[in-house]
Amino acid sequence: MTLTGKTAIVTGGSRGIGRAVCIALAEMGANIALIYAGNAEKAEETLRLLAAYPVQAKSYCCNVADFDAAKATVSEIHKTFGSIDICVNNAGITKDKLMLSMKPEEFAAVIDINLTGAFNILKQVYPVMAKQRSGKIINVSSVAGLMGNAGQVNYAASKAGLIGMTKSIAKELAPRGICCNAIAPGFIATDMTEAFQNQPEVMNAIPMKRMGKPEEVAALVAFLASPMADYITGEVIRIDGGMAM
Repeated sequence: MTLTGKTAIVTGGSRGIGRAVCIALAEMGANIALIYAGNAEKAEETLRLLAAYPVQAKSYCCNVADFDAAKATVSEIHKTFGSIDICVNNAGITKDKLMLSMKPEEFAAVIDINLTGAFNILKQVYPVMAKQRSGKIINVSSVAGLMGNAGQVNYAASKAGLIGMTKSIAKELAPRGICCNAIAPGFIATDMTEAFQNQPEVMNAIPMKRMGKPEEVAALVAFLASPMADYITGEVIRIDGGMAM
């Protein structure tokens, strides 16, 4: 399971699941192009952690919801690294609220980052991988996109849309040997879920009675990015401790 010489783009790579993914892929030898939205300090922390591995790593500040910015960033990454072999669309935000009180701009903001942002990145990555006739795309969806969640109309819609995008791209690119899969994490212990940690009602909803670790999600991403998953495409793999069974 080596990725030596491969280049991976990881959006939302400065912390949480994204950081764990960067480290897991670097451990397997992949060069890392880390995209972050604005927290330069966290991005630098991740780069310092990646310095422990004999790989090339660089961070790029980019709002993935901005098509022109995404285009320029992916172009620069391709020019710098020479190839794009793995793309992990992990960037995501939440603006939780019951639909009754959700403002249109709150709905749009989540769709723009979580779903349109993935499109904007993949719009640039797609032709690179198609020309190479190789590549792995892993989209980070959520169990909310599979089962819905009260107070998360915007988030669940964005993550369900990402699943549809995954399956469509998988069908388009399979003839060129490119795999596109989605993973659907449940409650993972990150900054985003801090408010839910150690709440009895949350733990009771998870058969394994604990939150997942970012490193556990990253291990799944690393497997899907590896040659061991070369015949897996169009799948949505839950990693949720049994929550959405």
